[in-house]
Amino acid sequence: MDQLQKIVRLVGDTLGPAALGIYLHGSSVDGGLKPASDVDIMVVSEHSLDDRERRALVDGLAPISGSRVAARPVELTVVVQAQVRPWRYPPTCDFLYGEWLRDQIAASGPPQPEPMPNLAIMIPMTLAGDHPLSGPPPAELLDPVPPGDIARGCVDGIPDLVGDLPGDTRNVLLTFARIWATLATGEIKSKDAAADWALARLPAPDRPVLEHAKQLYLTRRYSEEAAWSDELMAQLPSHVDTVLAEIGRLAKG
Repeated sequence: MDQLQKIVRLVGDTLGPAALGIYLHGSSVDGGLKPASDVDIMVVSEHSLDDRERRALVDGLAPISGSRVAARPVELTVVVQAQVRPWRYPPTCDFLYGEWLRDQIAASGPPQPEPMPNLAIMIPMTLAGDHPLSGPPPAELLDPVPPGDIARGCVDGIPDLVGDLPGDTRNVLLTFARIWATLATGEIKSKDAAADWALARLPAPDRPVLEHAKQLYLTRRYSEEAAWSDELMAQLPSHVDTVLAEIGRLAKG
């Protein structure tokens, strides 16, 4: 049984008929998986998960997700249909599992519901990908997100991204490029396509760090990524300031 089948079975066994739909989104359906890409899954549930269901998902995902078990990392998001349809902002994520959360989950227990601005980007990507693993097409369960709320979701996530920059440099830079491109074009691009869009608009001195982040994304797992050179790290503040200034200008406009 492959990883996707295991995830679908786990969600079905845990939630039963309350799992209204299970959808693949992200790189898997938008340009193809890259060496370090997560397998992104969105579950639309009829009800908020109880403690047993949260624990069952955590315990079931841990042995099938991540490099320690020679598998792709899984990012699994659960939304309650009634909390996102009709759509309103800010959206609530009922449950979120990702490899970067392992230590936090071990210390604090299974993830609980919380506001998640990024759902304003994830839901449109799920709708556009239109890739059910179980259930009807996502448009039957999820409402479109208005462009203004997509923009709000992008901008409201920036403070957390800035905090993640030192430890997750490549992904944060690519996400900043995607935010800039989304605000400018109204289109949610893949990370490498967003990087290409941004590189064509950046001044030459601010391009190398994003070019490096893009190459890492296309060619390297995290375990294969060498430390960023002192030269690139010295260029990082200027790049971030330039991109955030452009994002701020678009957000105000």
